[in-house]
Amino acid sequence: MQLRRILGALAVSLSVASGIAGCTSQAETTTSATQVETAEQTPQLETGQVPLGEPDVVYVPTSEETVEQMLALAKVSKNDVLYDLGSGDGRIPITAAQKFGTRGVGIDINPERIQEANANAQKAGVTDLVQFRNEDLFQADFSEATVVTLYLLPELNVKLRPELFRQLKPGTRIVSHDFDMGEWKPERVVQTADGSTVYLWTIPEEVPANLR
Repeated sequence: MQLRRILGALAVSLSVASGIAGCTSQAETTTSATQVETAEQTPQLETGQVPLGEPDVVYVPTSEETVEQMLALAKVSKNDVLYDLGSGDGRIPITAAQKFGTRGVGIDINPERIQEANANAQKAGVTDLVQFRNEDLFQADFSEATVVTLYLLPELNVKLRPELFRQLKPGTRIVSHDFDMGEWKPERVVQTADGSTVYLWTIPEEVPANLR
């Protein structure tokens, strides 16, 4: 009788131990699966592309019609260097490179947009003419530009205005989709067929006193 009790106790112990081991194994498997799933869902950034902060505006692509009008209003040519500040998927520099052979640089704070723009440039076959930089446009060097394109918000345009005057050479053209520059009045305003507004300015020899 004593032997049976001992054997029964051993059987119960082995069953409990087996159950604990099974639960531990299952928990480890579940944890591993969760880790793999999390890793798969996290976008991988390219080397040198790091989050710099949240974008100041929600990304809304400029229509092809408006892109064409912006380039036409600025009279973009092969001899220009175009900087798109807040370049999104890269469509403005890419279109300028395709149509005119223009060298272009896109600057965007969102590394996912930079990846998308680089992929689009690759598809368009213009990687020899355009490049995209993961930078804060308020801290970027765009002094070599002869044309600057914008699709920001009115307050951001006004905030950027002193830097445009500081960095850009006289004669540099600036075109903005939908939003003006506050007290700096545009030289031309054009309505596009799709209902957008495009503004044009040129950097003057001297900055007007009311804009300093």
